[in-house]
Amino acid sequence: MQNLVTVFGGSGFVGSQVVRALARQGARVRVAVRQPHLAHTMRLLGDVGQIEVVQANIRNPASVSRALEGASAAVNLVGLLYESGRQKFQSIHSMGSRNVAKAAREMGVSTLVQMSAIGADEASEAKYARTKALGEAAVREEFPEAIIIRPSIIFGQGDGFFDLFAQMAVFSPVLPLIGGGHTKFQPVFVGDVALAIAKVIADPEAAGKTYELGGPGVFSFKEILELINAQTERNRLLVPLPFPIARLIGKVGELASLVALTPPLTSDQVELLKRDNVTSGAYPGLSDLGLTATPVEAILPTYLYRFRKGGQYADETERLAAKGA
Repeated sequence: MQNLVTVFGGSGFVGSQVVRALARQGARVRVAVRQPHLAHTMRLLGDVGQIEVVQANIRNPASVSRALEGASAAVNLVGLLYESGRQKFQSIHSMGSRNVAKAAREMGVSTLVQMSAIGADEASEAKYARTKALGEAAVREEFPEAIIIRPSIIFGQGDGFFDLFAQMAVFSPVLPLIGGGHTKFQPVFVGDVALAIAKVIADPEAAGKTYELGGPGVFSFKEILELINAQTERNRLLVPLPFPIARLIGKVGELASLVALTPPLTSDQVELLKRDNVTSGAYPGLSDLGLTATPVEAILPTYLYRFRKGGQYADETERLAAKGA
C-alpha cells in the first residue's frame, strides 16, 4: 500500500498530532494501538478512509508485524512516563522498540522514526533515561537507517508537565522546587515535534540521523513554575524541596500506579530532574528542518486558562466584579 505510514502509539498526546500532520501531508495513516476501541476518533483527523485504527502491542512481535503490512514508513511513539502493571520501562522502551525495528526491517519498511528523549543515557541512574538509550541502541542494531527523535519536555494541551503543576496549583498553596528548582529545560511545542516527524519521513537525507528538538527558550524549573503561577493567576508559594526528600515522596507516589492511578511524582522522575534537559548542539534540530520553534509563552495561555478561578470566563468575571464594585 503506497504512502502508508504506521504510527505505533498514534492515539496519544504526541501521536494524535503526528497523525494529523501526516494526514495533511497526504499520507495514509495506520494508527496502531493496544486498545482500538478507545481510538475511534482518530479517523476524524483525516479524510474519509485516510486513517485506519488497528490493534497492536509492541511487546507482541506478531501484532507488530501485522500492523506493518504494506507500510512504507513507521513511527514508534510508544513510551512510558512511569511503570505500571506489565508496562515496564525495559519491556516498552528497549524490548518493544527492538520488536518494532526488527519487524520493520523484515517487512520491507523503508523509513523508521524512533521517539527517544534528550537525556537518553545508558549510564543514567534514571530507568527512563537508561531504557530510552537502550531502545536507541536496539533500533540502530536492527534498523541502522532509523531516524532518532530526541525532544526536551513537550508542551501543549494534554501534556503531562505544565498541566500537572497547573492542576497542583489549584489545590495546593505551595509548589515544590524540586532540587531547588535549578534544573534547566527547553520546552518544545507538540505541534513542532509532529511537523518535524512528518518532515523527516519525507526527507531521504534524514536517514540514520539523530535530531534533538527544543524550543526557542531555556527555563529553569523555578522559572517554569513562575510561568505556571502567572498563567493560572494562583500565585502559589514556591518552596525548595531537596532531592532526597523528593525521592521519598516519589516512592510514596509510586503506590498510586499499583491501583491504576497516575502518580504525581516518582523516584525515577526525581532522578531525571538532577540533569538539565536541553539540546546539546551536537545534532540537527528544528531549524535544520526549516521549522521555527514555537515559544512556550505563546501556547500556555491557550490551555492553562482553565486552571484560573472562573476558567475561560475569568477575565469576564473580573470585569463584572469590578463593575459591581
